[in-house]
Amino acid sequence: MRRSLIAAAPALALGAAMSNRAEAQTQFSNLPDASTGWNSFSPSEPPPFRFQDANGKALTLGHFKGHVLLVNFWATWCGPCKEELPTFSAMVPKLAKFGGLVLPVSVDVDGVKAVRAYFTLQGIKNLPVLVDPDGDDLDMLHTDGIPVTLVVNPAGKVVARLDGAADWNTKSVLGYLENLAKGGAPNPDGFTQT
Repeated sequence: MRRSLIAAAPALALGAAMSNRAEAQTQFSNLPDASTGWNSFSPSEPPPFRFQDANGKALTLGHFKGHVLLVNFWATWCGPCKEELPTFSAMVPKLAKFGGLVLPVSVDVDGVKAVRAYFTLQGIKNLPVLVDPDGDDLDMLHTDGIPVTLVVNPAGKVVARLDGAADWNTKSVLGYLENLAKGGAPNPDGFTQT
C-alpha cells in the first residue's frame, strides 16, 4: 500500500499541476530590476478585477483608490512567483511611507487555504491574503501566464505592466512609485516627471 502511494505521488503532483489555470512565466535565476522590464504606458482604465480578502469580502481596485498600487497575480505553485514575492514583502514598510500598497492576488484553486499555508511557511506577515480562485482576473489580463504585475496610480489608472518575475524592491522602482504618489506623470520610457 505504501509503495503504491509513493509510486503514485509523481502522477498526482503532475495532475495537480496540470489542473491549474495558468502557466508560470520563464524562471529567472537572478531577478532583474522591475523598472528595466516593465511596459510603461499612458494612464488607462484597469480591467474590472474582482477578488476576495481572507474573510471572503469582495473587493475591486476601487476599494484602494488614492493609493499607488502594485497588483501582483501569482500562485503558490509558481516558482517565479515565489521567487519575487519576498521583494514585495520587503517593500511594504517603504511603500507605507507614501501610502503605497502591494496587492498580491493569488489564483490558486485552493484560495485562502493555500495562501495562508504558504505565507505561514515562509514567515510572510505583512502582505494581505487576497484571492481570485476562479481565475477570471487572468482572463481580463489576456494571459495564461503568471506572475503578472500592474502599477496603478492614485487615480486608479494602470501606468505599467510586467509579465514575469522581477525584483521590485529597488531604488528605481521605489522612486518611480513615490513620484506617482506625489502626482508625478509617467513618461513612456518608465521614468516620471513632476
